[in-house]
Amino acid sequence: MPGLVPGIHVLPSSPRESAWMAGTGPGHDGKPQPGTTMAIADKLVVQRRRHLKWRWLDWLELALMILCGVLCFGFSLSVTADVVTRTIGHPWLWLQEVTSTLFIYAIFIGTAAATRRNDHLYLTAISEAMHGTPRMIVEVIIRLIVLGVAFCLIWYGYQNYLRGFGSFRLPSGTPIASLYVIIPLSGILVGLFTVEQLVNGLRNGFDHPEPPDEDAAPVVTEAQAGVQP
Repeated sequence: MPGLVPGIHVLPSSPRESAWMAGTGPGHDGKPQPGTTMAIADKLVVQRRRHLKWRWLDWLELALMILCGVLCFGFSLSVTADVVTRTIGHPWLWLQEVTSTLFIYAIFIGTAAATRRNDHLYLTAISEAMHGTPRMIVEVIIRLIVLGVAFCLIWYGYQNYLRGFGSFRLPSGTPIASLYVIIPLSGILVGLFTVEQLVNGLRNGFDHPEPPDEDAAPVVTEAQAGVQP
């Protein structure tokens, strides 16, 4: 199949790409086809290491990712507004509270989301270099350590939350417990996702090959494609 550049062949990287290039796949005419437009959930919920996840928790990962995006956007907006109002000589003092709240919530909600996505808190360089029983042992030990971290977040975070009702933020006078409440909640989510991975890992095994990415761009090489005369 000739590519976009005359004289260069483009090899499809997947059956989906091959069907599209041949004119038989969905969406070839440029019009949206049923089932071809990837939903937001499919883009935000990571399919990597699917064997360690329960599908009924996918909605929670999706909600956490959306919430992280909203918090990061709000944090950037509040910082910008704080700088602008101070520059023009009319600072909005309450923006300091909004900025710190958004920042702290984004950290702990992001920690929970990253735990579910296997993007954080894991010594993957060590575990992925192993196979069989050693891999199983290391994966279990790592997640037991993460469970310990989750327990500390829940226990000490709750203690700080209770003490936070005796301190207040200025200028609003809001109890500082409004900041600390996210810490034990994050610990609960981290613990839930870690238990999910432990149960599925012990049941299905941790060492599973990842499927190839069907949406990868086609690879063009002169050695493989050749040049038309």
